Amino acid sequence: MAETNLMRGTKILTVATLASKILGFIYVVPFSALVGQTGLGLYSYGYTPYTILLSLATLGFPLAVSKFVSKYQSLGDYETGYRLFKSGLLVMSITGLLAFLLLFFMAPVLTPYILPDEQAGVNSYEDIIFTIRMVSVALLIVPIMGMIRGYFQGCQSMMPTAVSQVIEQIVRIAFILSAAFLIMNVQDGDIGLAVGFATFGAFVGGLAGLAVLLYFLFKNRTNMLGLATTNASSKPLPLKSMYKELIWYAIPLSIVGLAIPLFQLIDTLTINGALAKIGMGDISENYVGVLTQSAHKIVLIPMALATALSVTLVPTITNAYTSNDSVRLQKLITQTFQLILFITLPAAVGLAVLANPIFVALFGLEDLAIGGETLRYYGPITLFFSLFSVTAAILQGINRQLLAITALLVGLVLKLALNNLLLLQLGPNGAILATYIGFSAAIAITIWGIGKHTSFSYQLIIKRAGLMLLFALIMATSVWIIDTGLRITLPLDNRLNSFILSGIGAGSGAVVYAYLAYRSRMAEVVLGARFKRPD
Repeated sequence: MAETNLMRGTKILTVATLASKILGFIYVVPFSALVGQTGLGLYSYGYTPYTILLSLATLGFPLAVSKFVSKYQSLGDYETGYRLFKSGLLVMSITGLLAFLLLFFMAPVLTPYILPDEQAGVNSYEDIIFTIRMVSVALLIVPIMGMIRGYFQGCQSMMPTAVSQVIEQIVRIAFILSAAFLIMNVQDGDIGLAVGFATFGAFVGGLAGLAVLLYFLFKNRTNMLGLATTNASSKPLPLKSMYKELIWYAIPLSIVGLAIPLFQLIDTLTINGALAKIGMGDISENYVGVLTQSAHKIVLIPMALATALSVTLVPTITNAYTSNDSVRLQKLITQTFQLILFITLPAAVGLAVLANPIFVALFGLEDLAIGGETLRYYGPITLFFSLFSVTAAILQGINRQLLAITALLVGLVLKLALNNLLLLQLGPNGAILATYIGFSAAIAITIWGIGKHTSFSYQLIIKRAGLMLLFALIMATSVWIIDTGLRITLPLDNRLNSFILSGIGAGSGAVVYAYLAYRSRMAEVVLGARFKRPD
């Protein structure tokens, strides 16, 4: 019964996480209509450093606490986890305050690096500083919220986290859109003010999420206190020992989780200056908005689906590794790779083929020249994001956290070394190429590490990946032919046509890919017997 409840809770949390991510993508469409790609660029100037400071403030503690609490409760020691939770709330309060102060007062220092020449940009230094400072306030409460979520998850209670995630996102989005609409359409229409208040939505949404968690906390406080009091260890674990164990697990999680934000930070700090040097400063801020917000939000959708579907496999991999069940471990790693490739390969190819109609459908014609081309080249990065996320998680599952960190550092060094150079040589697409190179190197290391430390053979994966790629290319050719034919009567000159083109293109592509996967029995191999083809 306990296992059934845990699986039900995990499914609820997975659905809530997906819903939260989808909501986080959808709001960008009306928000961009209000503030434009320049406004989205300004939004990213504040949100990218905020995301990094948030990760540093939490240090991966929420997830580590969930593992820690789960471990000791499985041993019948509820008191140790509860003591860690109480002290963790104080620690997260302190680190959140320090992160807030650091980001708030560092805003004027960061701004000249983000926009080297204020006169060449649409956004002013004052706008950027205001935006960074408004979003920094969220650091006061979000780490605390993460700690409470981690404790509930450790107690195998997923509902509080699920509900708070969705409520937090809904309130945040409602505030963002309301504030932007009122300032842009009722007040004087100042983009800097609108975006600044929009980033403050992180704090408002955080308050709503925290309120939900406190409700669940007070609702269950009697049971939690009772269990902690009556189920205590005869030899209480000192806080020093607790945090030593916690930090060893948490810091690698935190660093690896920073992969995408750190790559984005490099783009944020280098794109404007590099493009200004080659005479493209007039489009640089629009490009930052497209790359770090519009196109980026689109590519995260298939990645979120892939990682959500595979997330239940990773703890199982840990169990198989620690119990020395090599046959089961090989099977699980194979299943994980197949699942990720099966979902993200066609999505990556599809985004490249349908980049123009998708961008126009979501963000309009105004920035198609930049947005369509960016999405065409950036869309396939969803495959790289997914592969790194899953392979790094597998390495952590087999206690090779340091190798995952090493892979990320190598990728970041390459990105940092090449970004400015490639921007100067290739223009805007140079930043995208540098991201591909950085993630390719990181993935190569993680894949090598998995093979070395689990004796995993990639022969079968390579064979099946090649077949999936072939199906994706056939799908892409079909979609391109259909899209080209439809444009004779549905030219890409309005959003209605682009919605039709995107819908028919994506639908026909899905049908072609599904048919090929079904006929070849690939769907049965990856997704199970329910997709078995009759003989």
